[in-house]
Amino acid sequence: KADIGVAMGIAGSDVSKQAADMIVLDDNFASIVTGVEEGRLIFDNLKKSIAYTLTSNIPEISPFLLFIIASIPLPLGTVTILCIDLGTDMVPAISLAYEEAESDIMKRQPRNSKTDKLVNERLISMAYGQIGMMQALTGFFTYFVILAENGFLPMDLVGIRVFWEDKSVNDLEDSYGQQWTYERRKIIEYTCHTAFFTSIVVVQWADLIICKTRRNSIVQQGMLKNRILIFGLFEETALAAFLSYCPGMDAALRMYPLKPTWWFCAFPW
Repeated sequence: KADIGVAMGIAGSDVSKQAADMIVLDDNFASIVTGVEEGRLIFDNLKKSIAYTLTSNIPEISPFLLFIIASIPLPLGTVTILCIDLGTDMVPAISLAYEEAESDIMKRQPRNSKTDKLVNERLISMAYGQIGMMQALTGFFTYFVILAENGFLPMDLVGIRVFWEDKSVNDLEDSYGQQWTYERRKIIEYTCHTAFFTSIVVVQWADLIICKTRRNSIVQQGMLKNRILIFGLFEETALAAFLSYCPGMDAALRMYPLKPTWWFCAFPW
């Protein structure tokens, strides 16, 4: 049980107000229940938003790790990372603040402030170890599919970075003996950046639905009550499509149009 001191805001003395942990401004004890519920709702929604935001860190950093360790062409560019952090993730993350309270919110025991932190081990393991890893695997799967479709099989990519980045090499052979100029290599690399980005967006659909509820099922919570969340799903998809297909994006942001089938690489994940 919670153990706090409560003072009345109107009838209470100044001494009792100073000693109290909570002051009821309208002298109505029912306001305590409302305040506790609102506090729990804010705490829940903050955790949901933080969990959603953290998940994209793994698929954003892992391409650079493999770029350095395995010496492969860069799977994801810095511009596309900014498009995720400042574009597609913004509205969905904010929309979780408007999520309604779950049905069991007032049936729970009081939170232990020493162990049940806003960001704890369970949240980190879910965001980084589970959903984040799934997003990274999705991006790499799409990356390897596109390069394989263009002649570069995954095992032949290891150690190719030095030649791939060399502007003087205009006869780099792929797995089938086809020769690639520096300019053509860069086009397919930037296409992979775009595809990796769209793959993260697609998996973030599921991530948003997962983070929407902490305890209840999505059936109990309902999908249509939070209209801002629904808007966020459409907004991130529309923005990803705009960045991929809008004329001039290849020169402005180095983002190239994708084949429709490449969007579906992320769906199994």
